[in-house]
Amino acid sequence: MEVPKTMKVLIKNHEMESYEYTDMDVPEPEGDEVLIKVDAVSICGSDIPLYKWSPMARVIATVPFIPGHEAAGTVVKCGPEADLEIGSRVGVENHFNCGDCFQCRQDQREICQHMGQYGHGRKTKHGGCSEYSIVPQKYLFKITKDLSAEEITMMEPLGVAHNGVERLRVEGEDVLVVGCGPIGLLAQRLAKVMGAKRVIGADIEDWKLQLAKDMGTDVVINTRNQDIKQVIMELTDWTGIGRICECSGVAAMVNSCFSYLRKGGRVVLIGLPKQPLTFEHPLPDIMFKCVTIKTVHGRRMYHTWEAVEALLASHQVDVTKVISHRFPMSNFREAFEVLFNGTACKIVMDPSK
Repeated sequence: MEVPKTMKVLIKNHEMESYEYTDMDVPEPEGDEVLIKVDAVSICGSDIPLYKWSPMARVIATVPFIPGHEAAGTVVKCGPEADLEIGSRVGVENHFNCGDCFQCRQDQREICQHMGQYGHGRKTKHGGCSEYSIVPQKYLFKITKDLSAEEITMMEPLGVAHNGVERLRVEGEDVLVVGCGPIGLLAQRLAKVMGAKRVIGADIEDWKLQLAKDMGTDVVINTRNQDIKQVIMELTDWTGIGRICECSGVAAMVNSCFSYLRKGGRVVLIGLPKQPLTFEHPLPDIMFKCVTIKTVHGRRMYHTWEAVEALLASHQVDVTKVISHRFPMSNFREAFEVLFNGTACKIVMDPSK
């Protein structure tokens, strides 16, 4: 497969807002590295602070870096210690782990103490917003099913949702998902597929709630004009909901959810809180409910990848329903403006255009 000498990339070379759209030499893979042609890259909500270079970005990223941690590609060249077949289609596991810390030795590589991050400049300047990209072979998941490039790039966020829903143990339970962004919508669909009795979606935007219905959610709640606690308590005969998946990142929603969680219930937090958490009820009240609280970071490597590939191949989950916009990467400024103004669900870019 012929590889050009130069490629188009988005890159942040300096600590400032936005990216440069420029030419760069196509890198040469060394050791166990693999050169992939990036077929699609999607934009995540966590890319907003990186673009704007907010105080949060200074904590999670290092300059210089090429953004884009949700990427699908095709193998075009291998380093001398890599052996993936040329032409293999792959998804990129963006959490680069050390393999030697306590967590890695306990097969908890997704929470490695010395985590690097593809698309964030941690341990690699490479990311998916480029025509070609370098990735160590161990962070590539080889696709074995007939999936599109868009489906492959969506395996990263789908995997986050799967990790959260799996930890909730939803089979036979009523499940409330707070927040109907891409992760929340995918979590709702996964909860249905994984055996939930009834799935409830909550958000402040009617168009997002309509997307939830389109994905099979049983009940939707507009929290702008409905009292979520009242609705939940009535739906559950005043027992409370057994499972809550918090994907909004709105501190007020996290703070209040324990008031309508059933005793012995489970909560998983996926959305990163945008403000400090201060529980509405005294901590002893929460403890007396004997609740289980889980948090999620990424996917379980590589169990989650295998699970979501099977779900996509069997058409039990249609990730294209949450893709609202598609852009050539050369129009990245427009893509990010759409993301900033709140009218997009999921945005996919084509690095070749």
